Order: sequence, then C-alpha cells, then structure tokens
Amino acid sequence: MTANLLDFDAEGLTAWFAEQGEKPFRARQVLRWIHRSGVADFADMTDIARSLREKLTAEAVVAPPKVVSDKLSDDGTRKFLIDVGNGNAVETVFIPEDNRGTLCVSTQAGCALDCAFCATGKQGFNRNLTVAEIIGQVWLANKALGAVHGDERAISNVVLMGMGEPLANFENSVIALKLMLDDNAYGLSRRRVTVSTSGLVPVMDRLRDECPVALAVSLHAPNDRLRDELVPINRKYPLKELMAACQRYLDKAPRDFITFEYIMLDGINDSDAHARELLALVKTVYCKFNLIPFNPFPGSPFKRSPAERVRRFADVLMQAGIVTTTRKTRGDDIDAACGQLAGQVKDKTRRVAGRIISLQEARA
Repeated sequence: MTANLLDFDAEGLTAWFAEQGEKPFRARQVLRWIHRSGVADFADMTDIARSLREKLTAEAVVAPPKVVSDKLSDDGTRKFLIDVGNGNAVETVFIPEDNRGTLCVSTQAGCALDCAFCATGKQGFNRNLTVAEIIGQVWLANKALGAVHGDERAISNVVLMGMGEPLANFENSVIALKLMLDDNAYGLSRRRVTVSTSGLVPVMDRLRDECPVALAVSLHAPNDRLRDELVPINRKYPLKELMAACQRYLDKAPRDFITFEYIMLDGINDSDAHARELLALVKTVYCKFNLIPFNPFPGSPFKRSPAERVRRFADVLMQAGIVTTTRKTRGDDIDAACGQLAGQVKDKTRRVAGRIISLQEARA
C-alpha cells in the first residue's frame, strides 16, 4: 500500500525508512522538505539521491486533503473548507494579528459531544481525522499564505480548537502535535500550541504525560447543574474531577496557567452571581479566563450577552485578581467565528440542527 508521508512524525517516518532499508537521516531530510519547504513532489527534493527519489515516487505520496473553498473576511480572517472524503468537510481558520498569526485546526469531522451552543456539535459526528488530515491543514495553510521557504512563517501559533474534540482523537492529534513542535517540521514552541478540550479528564492526564502543550478548557458554566446542560460531557466528568485534572496538568504544562474558555450567553450563565461562583470553583487552579461573546448560528436558542454585561462579568473576575480577556469576534461575516464552524458532516448520530454547508454549494 502506498504510504502517505504526512501521516508520520519523525519517529514514524524513521521507522518507515528503516523498513525500506534506508538510514535514519533520510527521515529528517524528507521531513524538512515536506513540512518546512512545503514540497509534495519527491523529484523536487534535490539533496536526495535520484534512486531514492524514484523509490519514494513508487512507494509513497505526500497527499494533503483538498481545499474546497477559501474565504477572506473583511477583518483579514481566512477560512478554508477542506474536503476529507465521503461527503465530509472540515473548516480551518487563520487569524492574523499584529504580533502573531494563529491557525485554528479541526481534528474530527463533526463532534459527538453536542455542546448546546456549538454549530459543529449540532451536526453529529462522522469520524476522526487522520494525522495527514490534521497536519495537512497546517501544510495547506502555509502554502496558501506563502510561507513555505525555510524559516519564513505566517503561522506562529496553532490551536486545536476547530471542529471536533481533540482528546477524543488522541493518538492522531498527538502525532500531529509532535510534528508542529519538531524543529525539522514546523518548529513551534509548546507555549504556542494549544489544545482545547471540553474536559475528557483521563485523556487530559495522557496529554500531560505524552505531549504537554498549552491547555484551554471549555468551561462555560460555574456549577454542575448548568454545565450538564451546556456541556454534556460534564455528566461523566463533573467539575470537581475537571478541576483536579487541571491542577495535575499544571505539573508539566509549558505555561503556568490553564485558560478557561467561557462563552457568554445572555441570561444563562452571565450574571455577577455566576462570576462569583466561578471564583469559588477555580480558587485552587492558577488560571486565566477568556470570555467569548456567543456567535449565533441558525437554529440556536441562545443570544449573545450585551457588551456591558460582559464587561461587568469580567470586572468581577479581575477584581479578584484573575487575568480576564474578552475574545474579539473575528470572521463572523464568513461564519468563521468561535462556535460557528459547520463544514459538512455525514451525520451518523442523526443529531442535525441548523444549516449545513454542502460541498456542491461551497464550490458554487
């Protein structure tokens, strides 16, 4: 079977070359050509012997998923719709800022966690993405942004916050993370790569032990009763267990805090009393809060909290000494804002709500 070399991190590629009777340094060479230079044609890997290039052409490919559409927001945000086969598509978003360029990467086609406020979760779940489909989003974005020559980079930060729950696709997500961190691939700092989770407690511990990167936890409620409704995985891993896992993660984390993401839903979770309840919840976890104004999508019953309500909520947290930021809404004119990613999912859980973009429609 032809191997897709985008599926391998350094360890996997070294093992594959060993099976071909080649020395380990060949893996490093090819890794740099693929990821640092964005080369997919083995014939263009000029410092590799012609005989090996011919062998690679016969035995392997560099095959990222295909971009179906590429939309640019008025604020510079760029959203890629990426075909992952069998009618499924995921979305990848690049967010440029003055001092950084952040790529938001998807890890699943759909999501099984069904958070009440998320467009992706309302579509149901089809499957986990492969390593090539996850890291392929970084590869494709680098190409599209013109950053494929050695140390030239448009992407300084990567967040696994797109479609899907990264820790529910743990093995493939970790291999992709290792490529992002590898100096022969993307060479990103652990502090600049973030995994967002809804709170899969045992897998948070695995991530801490196997590939600790920055961690963001989708909290969204200060008590179990409300979080059970908004983030159903809480029924399995309630807040007491989640806070304990956050404390354990900090033992090996590259940052000395956990980021708690908190979506602001008008009249649901945004009162001063909710903010004070949060303070009691996180008192033993060194953390910062990222407040996220809700971004509407078709069929959602929620409304965005008014700006003044968000400000007052943040004030309660900040007066207690917790660093609190309010996320600036980016890309909402192209449905690229937080919680709006929808893509196209062939739903196997029959949990469909709202409008789903079709591949045919995206091509139009």
